[in-house]
Amino acid sequence: MLSLRTHASLDEINAADWDALVGDDHPFVSHAFLAGLERTGCIREALGWRAQHLTLHEGDALVGALPLYLKGNSHGEYVFDWSWAHAWERAGGDYYPKLLCAVPYSPVTGPRLLAATNPALTRCRTTLARALLQLTHELGLSSVHVNFLREDELGAFDHNQWVSRYDWQYHWRNENGWRDFADFLDALTHKRRKAIRHERAQVARAGLTCEFRDGGSLDDAEWDAMHALYLHTFDDKGNTATLTREFFRHLGRAFPSRSHVAFARRCGGIVAGAMYLSSGDTLYGRYWGTREQVPGLHFELCYYQGIEHCLRAGLARFEPGAQGEHKLARGFLPVRTHSRHYLADERLRDAVRGALKRESAMLDAYGRELFEHSPFAQRDGV
Repeated sequence: MLSLRTHASLDEINAADWDALVGDDHPFVSHAFLAGLERTGCIREALGWRAQHLTLHEGDALVGALPLYLKGNSHGEYVFDWSWAHAWERAGGDYYPKLLCAVPYSPVTGPRLLAATNPALTRCRTTLARALLQLTHELGLSSVHVNFLREDELGAFDHNQWVSRYDWQYHWRNENGWRDFADFLDALTHKRRKAIRHERAQVARAGLTCEFRDGGSLDDAEWDAMHALYLHTFDDKGNTATLTREFFRHLGRAFPSRSHVAFARRCGGIVAGAMYLSSGDTLYGRYWGTREQVPGLHFELCYYQGIEHCLRAGLARFEPGAQGEHKLARGFLPVRTHSRHYLADERLRDAVRGALKRESAMLDAYGRELFEHSPFAQRDGV
């Protein structure tokens, strides 16, 4: 018999049991990553996050789970529903708190409906999706949102109840067997190849040397330097930095060969840095910061160093983060991201469904236009 439970902390769930449900080495839904956010003060009510993880049991065995949070705002999600919140509050409703199934602060597609790979996989995923609706009503909440879903999980969501949404990100893929950066450049148009070489040369002329390091090789002072650069970027943009210095150090310990930092140095001193995580086949770009405005440095640390690492390590994909049309010119092609949303009030749900239908039509046209500006010499269609 199946039963559901909620948990106020991921540490209430056995790490090995949780990770067995993930099914691969995706770092962002691992117990170490999510529990690390909680333990190091990145997840707390003052920031609008309260853990409410959902687990599915068959007897004593854990057979399904999902990372779930009660959210007091819409910060740190990257699937923007501010307009829905404003509309509902203008109508006299309370949009917050809401439920969110996602990885905090991480616009990364990955497994959300965690379930053991067995003949009951589809049933477990469907049960978890239905449980989200049940929990939303039991708690009297406005809505529940599941962000950055994998395509193989979309079938668990009843189209009549859930609202579908998608967007574009820009990902690099080594589908042509490139052996090194020169191979990659040869696949680009002459104009883009020349521009990238110019950008990389600017960094060298500025007297900077770059290195790509595994997190396990960094000492605490180097992790602290990376965290300070992260804070500097958020301060410059007037945003709130939510990840703590302790969390950065935790990544180095928990993922010694799956966390990475690209540093730019001058005379040995750290000038800029970019942080990454990786799985067995994908590199994920996360945060960056610099203390000097050097032309081309952002592209070097956040994109070209990452591409070179993928080519060295045999990784097939590189996901550098959300948004950014400028990535297209540097070899990152559009890829759809998916989310599902349930709004408890039928009137609000119908209004949002209509708005998203119009949004999807615009995004389809936008995607076709993006592919027309592919940087590769031989272009692929949408």
